[in-house]
Amino acid sequence: MDRNSLNTDKRNIVQGEDEAGFGVYVHWPFCLSKCPYCDFNSHVVANVDQRQWADALTRELEHMRGLTGPRELRSIFFGGGTPSLMEVPTVEAVLSAIDRLWGIHQGVEITLEANPTSVEAERFRGYRAAGVNRLSLGVQSLDDRELKFLGRLHSAEEALKAIGLAREIFPRLSFDLIYARPGQTAEAWARELRLALSHAADHLSLYQLTIEEGTAFARLYERGAFRLPEEEDAAELYRLTGEIAAEAGMSAYEVSNYARPGAEARHNLVYWRYGDYAGVGPGAHGRISGDGKKLATQTLKMPGEWLAAVNAEGHGIAALEDVSTAEQGDEMMLMGLRLEEGVSLSRHAHLTGHALDDARVDDLVQKGLLLREGDRIATTQRGRLVLDALLGRLLA
Repeated sequence: MDRNSLNTDKRNIVQGEDEAGFGVYVHWPFCLSKCPYCDFNSHVVANVDQRQWADALTRELEHMRGLTGPRELRSIFFGGGTPSLMEVPTVEAVLSAIDRLWGIHQGVEITLEANPTSVEAERFRGYRAAGVNRLSLGVQSLDDRELKFLGRLHSAEEALKAIGLAREIFPRLSFDLIYARPGQTAEAWARELRLALSHAADHLSLYQLTIEEGTAFARLYERGAFRLPEEEDAAELYRLTGEIAAEAGMSAYEVSNYARPGAEARHNLVYWRYGDYAGVGPGAHGRISGDGKKLATQTLKMPGEWLAAVNAEGHGIAALEDVSTAEQGDEMMLMGLRLEEGVSLSRHAHLTGHALDDARVDDLVQKGLLLREGDRIATTQRGRLVLDALLGRLLA
């Protein structure tokens, strides 16, 4: 697909929350170990009472149904943490509750994140029988030395075996890789990416390594233990990534996500198209519309505190706030300009009550950072590389 045109006739153009879709996010906060680059809400716990957690997640789902009312469900996502540490009956119980509360029709995408260790791979068939129809594998690298640097517990061989098994079991599969690692050359990344594409199904998530505050990597980086590629080298790796993925028939439909046509991650599209979603589990966020308002929800982050709150009150919500119209417009742009399809200007104006400044839009178009076609704007490849600065100019 030509990134320098909007090609809107091939896309599902959305105008509101219902068209953008509604999803349910379930956060499982537990991991076998904490990866040094990870700033997600994850915790290493030896023993988890799975029945107790299934019951608590069900109770919080029931509370969220009271906030959302009836909605047509488009997607369910089990994220973490490491959701593939969930026992199959736990997944079954959660999906049963979601079906009872909102209804799971045949077209709902149900994704579960998994690590490609041999123990977790044995559960794949059980997850599929429970209703999971899309697996997202946290591979991160296909080089054993790099996997060790990234703090992963699996080997490249285990990862490839897990990918093969997942392709046999699940209708849809994605896996993640991290690039722009210390000392990584364009040639080395090209070889690794082509190997990954030879095993991929129809979707890949390809992230540049970033240093997140509060992580082990942040502390090491501050001490000078390693260096990341220079900005221009990272930009070249991004360009190369899109080029190689396109050779394999995968378009960069989002900044870091590549898919064959029709294989885009439907749950993440709910986020990026600024739809609604209910988030349950420790540290989960949500966005819920109703009565002309949009509510932002956030649950307690610490697993023990969340569990105690759910047992006492039926939910672990720590914050429930109105999102102002200005904030809604900013959030919609922040998410939507990550997408190749871009953002509807009329929808933005409807949310905020005013149109964007045409002069600012035209200036960014002339600078080669934005494309404009009719009612829609989208970032160019250059614009994606400076998205934060672009948003600052556009929304100032």
